Amino acid sequence: MRPPGLWSSAWQCPRHGIVHPYTVLSHLGTDAIDHVLGRAKVPVWMPHGLRYGWVCSGVGYAGDERTGANATATCLSGPSPLGGPADLLIVAEEPGIGLGARHAGLAEPDPGDGFDAGPPHAKVNAAAHPTALWSVPGGEDRAVFVGEAKGLWLWAVVWPASAGVLMYDEMSLTDLRDWPDDLNLEFGSVSPRLSAIPQSRP
Repeated sequence: MRPPGLWSSAWQCPRHGIVHPYTVLSHLGTDAIDHVLGRAKVPVWMPHGLRYGWVCSGVGYAGDERTGANATATCLSGPSPLGGPADLLIVAEEPGIGLGARHAGLAEPDPGDGFDAGPPHAKVNAAAHPTALWSVPGGEDRAVFVGEAKGLWLWAVVWPASAGVLMYDEMSLTDLRDWPDDLNLEFGSVSPRLSAIPQSRP
């Protein structure tokens, strides 16, 4: 791993190439959302239609300060349909970034060939467009779904794995870049799921 150059904060990995710095906002609120929106070059997805008790529990992004954020992560926390607490992480990213894959527990930055063979395992409405998601093997403690929306990877990672049944309910995703200024969100504590990956891929 080589350190960043003079004009960039991105690191260089011999295997994966550029590794973009990953930032998790330490405090939640509209200011944190505005901070991410001001840098986002990809959607900042916010699920709605979840069951009662779910709150926004974190936002993060990956990207160089010069080029903006080419990957964003939004976390929500609430009660699992099967009992106990659960976390849902939604990642939008350009191919090859690897933020969603690393949260999913995969070794490579993308889901790989053939992940979308056969019928989809779940569907969401992303910016009012029906979007197919396929289940892919990830870490044993989580359920992982991936598809494409707006020409970018869309990842949904759910902890614990049993709470993955959330993805079988009707869920809509709104790009926060398109939401009005009077956006009203419920915020909770920052989830440790957002920072559950190293700052860079090995």
